[in-house]
Amino acid sequence: MSPAIGDTAPGFRLPTTDGGEVALDEFAGGPATVVAFWCNHCPYVRAWEERFDDIARVYSDRGVATVAICANDPVSHPGDSFEAMVARAAERRYGFAYAQDLTQEVARAYGAERTPEVFVIDGDGRVAYHGAIDDASDPDAVRTPYLRDALDAVLGGRTPATAETPAVGCTIKWSRAGTGG
Repeated sequence: MSPAIGDTAPGFRLPTTDGGEVALDEFAGGPATVVAFWCNHCPYVRAWEERFDDIARVYSDRGVATVAICANDPVSHPGDSFEAMVARAAERRYGFAYAQDLTQEVARAYGAERTPEVFVIDGDGRVAYHGAIDDASDPDAVRTPYLRDALDAVLGGRTPATAETPAVGCTIKWSRAGTGG
């Protein structure tokens, strides 16, 4: 079950494709953090990939940290292995941290079910938005930029007008053993 809007976001510390680690508590005191459940192979992720990267880059100038987390089982989906993640991040030159949740514990703590699925965490560490990046996989059809609207609200000290939307995408590929392989 996902944390409810207003709940404290679950913490994490995960390895990243740049050879480091990322932890949610690193961003404490910042105005907002975006946590997205992500992967390499999903056509929905690919449809939103450029827009999401643009959002990460634009809002980083406003102090927002962005982390994408791949929790897919690399045994059943080798295209989502850590090595493949490193290659994808290098190829796309992501403007956000790309981390692996091999144990799938972080995805379970967030109640994540899909890729992409985003959470906006406010400066107090509470979930302010959960759901889709926007309302259309086709960039020309976007009418409501949910993630941008949520970030603008949080950065402006307001509650997002739309705090939850359904996430649209592929399901997370859970490991049979629950251990990521």
